[in-house]
Amino acid sequence: MTTAKLPAAPPATANRRRTSTAARIGLPLAVAALLLFTLFPVYWMISTALDPKAVTRGADVLPSGVSLEHFTFVFEKGNFGTYLLNSALVGLATIVAAALLSLFAAIAVARFKFRFRTSVLIMILIVQMVPLEALVIPLFIQMRDYELLNSLLGLSIVYIALSLPFAIWTLRGFVATIPKEVEEAAYIDGASWFRMFRSVLLPLVAPGLVATSIFAFITAWNEFVFAYTFMKGSDKYTAAVGIYQFFGENSTSWGPVMASSTLVTVPVMIFFVIVHRKLGSGLAAGAVKG
Repeated sequence: MTTAKLPAAPPATANRRRTSTAARIGLPLAVAALLLFTLFPVYWMISTALDPKAVTRGADVLPSGVSLEHFTFVFEKGNFGTYLLNSALVGLATIVAAALLSLFAAIAVARFKFRFRTSVLIMILIVQMVPLEALVIPLFIQMRDYELLNSLLGLSIVYIALSLPFAIWTLRGFVATIPKEVEEAAYIDGASWFRMFRSVLLPLVAPGLVATSIFAFITAWNEFVFAYTFMKGSDKYTAAVGIYQFFGENSTSWGPVMASSTLVTVPVMIFFVIVHRKLGSGLAAGAVKG
């Protein structure tokens, strides 16, 4: 009695099976490797901040213990609470002013036809290409002439100016995607320009406004060169500059450095995780139409 042989699987089917198996195994490994590569520096920063023997830790993966003494030191001896407050005030001022100015400027270049409109857009792009280091001396002289050095207001003005080109360009594309018929329908219904702006235009532009506001906040929160150059008194330093005080000429206090870095980094990471959906949708929508 002969048994019938089952037909062999076609080569294409076998290849698909091998590809599917490799994808099931390789994708989780790739994601795990990416997470390890991305999150290990954050783990090292936090674990070193909590390690009471941070100076002698060396290459040990696990800390020798858990203690909050470094965090206590940066607040009590390092005056880091003042630096965090300064950063928060400058960041809040940058967000509010940059959001309002960039929104009205974006509406102007997206909705109205005026002379040199194209030149204005080109200038916005050119400003984005200029390295920040090239602006330190000109802005320092300008702030000195206006007596705004060592002032949180002067530093906020600088950060607002740095944030505006990106914000205007992004919001311009966002405003351009909104049909004019929506605004005209509001006018036909008897709405004033302010009512149309508040009830129609602003809700539609809100995701892009969130994205640009987050960018402005991160710019103001993390910036070091301008804050270090323009501020003379240590009581006006921002958090990014405050970390620098723990670096000595011949030695570095790694525990306080990592503790202060954790205080600066972790809140921003948590905030970014919460709003990352708005950030992605806002940036994508702003790039749809030029």
